[in-house]
Amino acid sequence: MDKSAAGILALGIFFGAAALGGLGGNALITAKQWERSVVVKGLSEREYVADKVIWPLQFVAADNDLTSLYNTMSANSEKVKNYLISQGIETTEITVGLPEVTDKLAQRYGSNDGVKFRYSGTQTVTVYSADVMKVRSVQQNLADLLGQGVALSTENYNARTEFIFTRLNEVKPEMIEEATINAREVAEKFANDSNSQLGKIKRANQGQFSIFERDSQHPHIKQVRVVSTIEYTLTD
Repeated sequence: MDKSAAGILALGIFFGAAALGGLGGNALITAKQWERSVVVKGLSEREYVADKVIWPLQFVAADNDLTSLYNTMSANSEKVKNYLISQGIETTEITVGLPEVTDKLAQRYGSNDGVKFRYSGTQTVTVYSADVMKVRSVQQNLADLLGQGVALSTENYNARTEFIFTRLNEVKPEMIEEATINAREVAEKFANDSNSQLGKIKRANQGQFSIFERDSQHPHIKQVRVVSTIEYTLTD
């Protein structure tokens, strides 16, 4: 190989190395810019009225005669059912459960001294309805039912009314969008304060939705909440 060809080859190697070096430098800068980021959280919180309600009406009775006890409980369950229907609750929304009877003399533990009634029974009539506000109205007007001699029990945990929100999938898209917008606003504020430009989303975590009662006095009003975590890149 003559000196001219060798010189040309050397120049080619030199400029090739310089070009690769330049590309490597740009890649390094890009990588460093990609490493600069900010992690922010976006919140979306809304209130919705529950769309389903489960209302157990539980009553108790006691007697020394088992047949008489069953008759009393059967009569009371009919009173409860008829009262609910008279208040606008649909028949298809009412379920009468089987009575639960306890024979106190048959219990192995505890003293039975002073027991006035041998048998005690509990029965539950359950309302399952999508008309939440109707049920709420009936719940606040039980005086007539009590006047018919039906003693409702509210101490048992199983007699607690449940209000359920089932439309989460319907509201998810809007709430996720709202949380994302909120997160971007926070990230843009941070970028401006640090004399940077907000780049693309590097990674994102939608977050879990939570549903809880607004307060103890309004259990039918649900607060739906989601917190999204988003990482944005920052550039100069």
